[in-house]
Amino acid sequence: MKKERILIPKPRSAFLLIKCSNCGNEQIVFSSTTMDIKCKICNNLIAQRTGGKARIFGSVIRRLS
Repeated sequence: MKKERILIPKPRSAFLLIKCSNCGNEQIVFSSTTMDIKCKICNNLIAQRTGGKARIFGSVIRRLS
């Protein structure tokens, strides 16, 4: 197989811009986080670790690449 035709897989994880549901603060979080992420303003839980993809408790504004 030629090297031009070998497909390079794209990563399934990315950085996410999340808006807190309580105070409206925007924060950047990795989608496969290994620790619980809290809002810097109101200390509300934004993302919870699950061993794979994080459970997001805020609203995702956009996916950053």
